[in-house]
Amino acid sequence: MAENRASVYGEGVPCWVDAQLPDVEAGKRFYGELFGWTFEDWFGSFAQALKDGEPVAALVRKVDGRLPTVWTVYFATPDAPALARRIRDAGGQIVSAPVPAGELGVTALVTDPEGAVFALWQPEEHPGFGKRHEPGTFAWAELYARDTEAANAFYGDLFREALFGPDAEPDFGRAPVSDVFPAQMPPHFLVHFAVEDVPAALEDVTRLGGRVQAPPFETSYGEVAVVTDDQGASFALLRR
Repeated sequence: MAENRASVYGEGVPCWVDAQLPDVEAGKRFYGELFGWTFEDWFGSFAQALKDGEPVAALVRKVDGRLPTVWTVYFATPDAPALARRIRDAGGQIVSAPVPAGELGVTALVTDPEGAVFALWQPEEHPGFGKRHEPGTFAWAELYARDTEAANAFYGDLFREALFGPDAEPDFGRAPVSDVFPAQMPPHFLVHFAVEDVPAALEDVTRLGGRVQAPPFETSYGEVAVVTDDQGASFALLRR
């Protein structure tokens, strides 16, 4: 049974991802071939990606060329305005205040105190992932931070139940930026998608016009490689 149920995603659980791209049609070709996704027109300029008929991600056309080409992770919440206030009070920033996305839910874009961007999702008709933790679907989000202790304090307080509750099965972690990226790289979240074979997936990425940022390396949560798609959006491949 698909996991697309609001009760599955408690506050602080990654529940959705989307990519801001200059060319959504090119994104469909790249990710459709890489992960076996199909697509349907969705809210506004979004194209919803499906894996085996279940929603797994969205691609959206950038409305401003100055915006980054990037994957964004959304964290579930029952009350986006209240969570946004808590983020601001804890030293983060509200980039885009909570706003309804039609009847689908309420969304906001925020940052942590170091500037790492993430989104909030208060579900209504669209609870989030219908499938995850399987090849071609979301598997993990890693925060690359400069001050890992500060990140521990911020997210540990913000999403305590999701990280440390009795039923917690966290889908995100943190590491120093310098572990994988140059020291000057800004703090950021890196979305990971599950694959069965990392080297084989890397061959597909390069064949489709993407490039390898970091070749396979071992982490506490599996074998990872960092790549960009053919438009420059970074993401990771993960085999657990």
